[in-house]
Amino acid sequence: MLFQTCREALAKTFSTIKIQYLAKTIRKGRYLQDPQIIMDQQDVIFCLVQILKYKLANIRSPIKDLFLPEFKNTIQRLLTDLPVPNAIFEEVILSERLIFHLAFAIRKVLLDHILVLGDVFDRGPQPDKILRILSSPAYAPMVDYVFGNHDILWMGAAAGNRSLIAESMRISCRYDNFDLLDRLGFDSTALAEFAERTYPVTRVTGKFKAKTSRGLSMEKALAVMQFKLEEETINNHPEYDMASRLWLDRLAEMLRSGDVKELNDSHFPTLDFAHPAKLSHEEFEIISDLEQQFTTNTKLKRLLGYFFSKGQTYHVHNNSLNIHALVPATREGGFEEFLGRSGKDLLDSIDATIKRVGVNYIGDRPQEKDDQDLFFYLWCGPKSPFFGKHAMKTFERYFLVDEREHEERTLHWKRNLQTQEFKDKLKSEFDVNRVIFGHTPVDYSKGNKMASDDGVAINVDGGFAAAYYNRGHALVQTPHQLYGIILPTPEEMKEATKNLDSAPLSIEIIDEFQKPMKVKDTKEGQALKAKSKEIIQAIHALSVVGE
Repeated sequence: MLFQTCREALAKTFSTIKIQYLAKTIRKGRYLQDPQIIMDQQDVIFCLVQILKYKLANIRSPIKDLFLPEFKNTIQRLLTDLPVPNAIFEEVILSERLIFHLAFAIRKVLLDHILVLGDVFDRGPQPDKILRILSSPAYAPMVDYVFGNHDILWMGAAAGNRSLIAESMRISCRYDNFDLLDRLGFDSTALAEFAERTYPVTRVTGKFKAKTSRGLSMEKALAVMQFKLEEETINNHPEYDMASRLWLDRLAEMLRSGDVKELNDSHFPTLDFAHPAKLSHEEFEIISDLEQQFTTNTKLKRLLGYFFSKGQTYHVHNNSLNIHALVPATREGGFEEFLGRSGKDLLDSIDATIKRVGVNYIGDRPQEKDDQDLFFYLWCGPKSPFFGKHAMKTFERYFLVDEREHEERTLHWKRNLQTQEFKDKLKSEFDVNRVIFGHTPVDYSKGNKMASDDGVAINVDGGFAAAYYNRGHALVQTPHQLYGIILPTPEEMKEATKNLDSAPLSIEIIDEFQKPMKVKDTKEGQALKAKSKEIIQAIHALSVVGE
């Protein structure tokens, strides 16, 4: 982004080598000697002033304390083309200090808006630290957050949904994220003791992923509790149409008959064959304890309070619809109906429910059971805007030998986005020019692109997931361009840091604007103009009354 900003701010006659040199100067914060670049300190200073002037002309809002005191007045004079003392350019020590201050200011205004498409949780061991950064005074004013399905999982757990409590704990154990649970202040002692006694690692033969013995036992114990609790929700809500996820009666029959050839794991000591979905006494005690911890945990509430107060189901910015996964759609290219709603109406209704749950959660008020249950559907339901597959096959992936049963079919979203009719329907429904979505990335290493040929549909996922070729993506919009960045792998980043070099990036140019895009060209700008007109009319009305 720094390279592109320098390129846009300076004359087109500047070579790529010079642009790279100036970007490196800004990153390092000092004047650099380079035999290929004939630029003295004064040349660099004027270039940095031009870059800073360009950024300040286009940022969304003023930045407080942008300039450090030592050169604040000098920089302000340079930005307004007023003279400064000759000593600034003649004395090397002053020139180099000014370059540091200009580079500092440019780095500070390089980003003026960050839009996160969700899934901070379960995609690494430090979601709490990420959330503290996003909600900090330095970043909070510039961040908009769209919920991901893994965020919804933790929000639903905190709101008291018992199956999501078991599931969020299961995923934490699956990745051995015990440091996170400790930082959040969870006490999993009773769970660990029960799990290690009931499911010793020698009896954990399903496809579990935890690397520690404790993690394996806990992962299986929580999986069994999760499946039992899910069945209650699915049976209570036939409108969810998720009966295919009811596995426990079938499992009980296999175990009762001894016909376990389809299973890779047959150790289920807490399964009551007559009532498979019933929790054992010990399981009930453990999940009740975890429910109490989740709903009253003050550290978790400080983090998730950010989601509930700042997060959104979707966000429109710069004439673009930003969503985590999709707008539920049918095979025929229409908007899918769920609970009597579809399209924007469905997303608005879901958002209202999430906000209502958030108000109750933050205010320590009781939740409506149907609202709690809806979070389960939003996490893994086929018509959820956060999921987008026909089923979440956790049971099958853990316990069934036949890998054909493991498939989670992607629904119709991406196929529909290949048609002009569906893209036009989305643009009309949300009054936008583009749709930007995440959830899973495209594999750029196989020649796939983030954007459709017309730039209307853009798939951007920032996660460095090993399952998805280990590269995150980012999308950047400047007044002149919209472009995707394909980030390096963690290994490439470490190598670049070791060599004191910048990490390799690939750029996908998606759109270039003939005239620099301004706020007035966006829907937000039109709303501001309308508001301004209202205020001026009110002032005129007051003036008439005063006369």
